[in-house]
Amino acid sequence: MRDEESSLQGRLARYARVGTTMGGLAAKLAGERFLGIKLEREAHAAELRAALGGLKGPLMKVAQILSTIPDALPAEYVQELAQLQSDAPSMGWPFVKRRMQAELGADWQQRLAGFEKEAASAASLGQVHRATALDGTLLACKLQYPDMQSAVAADLQQLKLLFAVYARYDKAVRTDQIQDELAERLKEELDYAREARHLTLYRHILADVPGVHVPALRPELSSGRLLTMEWVEGVKITQFKDAPLELRNQLALQMFRAWYVPFYRYGIIHGDPHLGNYTVRADHTINLLDFGCVRIFPPTFVAGVIELYEALRTQDTNRAAAAYESWGFRNLTRELVEVLNIWAGFIYAPLLEDRVRALEETNNGRYGQATAAKVHEELRRVGGVEIPREFVFMDRAAIGLGSVFLHLRAELNWFQHFQELIDGFSTEALAARQATALQVAGL
Repeated sequence: MRDEESSLQGRLARYARVGTTMGGLAAKLAGERFLGIKLEREAHAAELRAALGGLKGPLMKVAQILSTIPDALPAEYVQELAQLQSDAPSMGWPFVKRRMQAELGADWQQRLAGFEKEAASAASLGQVHRATALDGTLLACKLQYPDMQSAVAADLQQLKLLFAVYARYDKAVRTDQIQDELAERLKEELDYAREARHLTLYRHILADVPGVHVPALRPELSSGRLLTMEWVEGVKITQFKDAPLELRNQLALQMFRAWYVPFYRYGIIHGDPHLGNYTVRADHTINLLDFGCVRIFPPTFVAGVIELYEALRTQDTNRAAAAYESWGFRNLTRELVEVLNIWAGFIYAPLLEDRVRALEETNNGRYGQATAAKVHEELRRVGGVEIPREFVFMDRAAIGLGSVFLHLRAELNWFQHFQELIDGFSTEALAARQATALQVAGL
């Protein structure tokens, strides 16, 4: 694999491969819509997943994100894209040596006591190698694949084509702001120096949260395309699906706090609740990993999220409309607010009842699909909606974490834990905490 300086051929090949896949999809969707040609969606969606699964880079990550946003793409495609895994074949040792030398200098191996040639894990934008520091500390070296900037440009251009064609096919959800949000966040994920600051940010804001660990940064071994931190041991949370209920509840509560203490106390959210981004330690506490996708919200947006909760709890449509406006929704009619409340009611349902309960009472997969279908039908009827940028990763976090809680079959008083988070909330206090945290992290 060539490095950035000599990758024109690879870039053109990527445009061709991705363009063929997306162009074929666009043509078939257009044919179904305008010419009445029946599209075998299930078969073509499987072809799409197979094509994307063979590509490293941002399109895999985009596909995973889209699978959590209702009606951004047809359901058949969402089902296939949701199956994309982040584990991709790793780059070989010659590539790794060149990349490490480019980031740390010709003497990079003398700056470490050890470095494993084989990647410990490989994902969409980079791969991780175990290493040992000169002081004996075990390290994780996250090394970015070559030419990711060009890959982002190529993939987002083709994604724009897909969105444009689907927008002509179905006007229930307008996706311009979704595209903008995905593009900005993905470009940020390529900046490992920024991710290093996010790592510092999360170590600060989660320092006093019980049961959650964030690895320590090693800045002297990091750069814009290499992120080095302490190695943390842990296993996938899927291994605990048959654990005793008490332990499953403990894990669920730790995950709940890991995502929502930062949001409701600091206006900051980890936008990627993917299975590879957290592990369970031997003492059954949680490691939180991968801080490339972090979203910082204005305090007024967080206030709007709480306002919407209160509006749903009191069934106050006017209050809900004001909350949606603070989220960035525009041109709201009473009918549109009532449609949006269907989806919001599904997301917020576990928080509305002051009792111990399982998520699957109202938030299981079948009910979620039925709710999404109903929302889509109603949105088409009332003329559609433009999804604001701020919605994208909030919704992704809620759906992603919900799937974790469903997997664990956790039974908690979600209402009480949520009330603890928002008790005494004020935009002024959040703004002060946020400003301090961002200063600590150099953001």
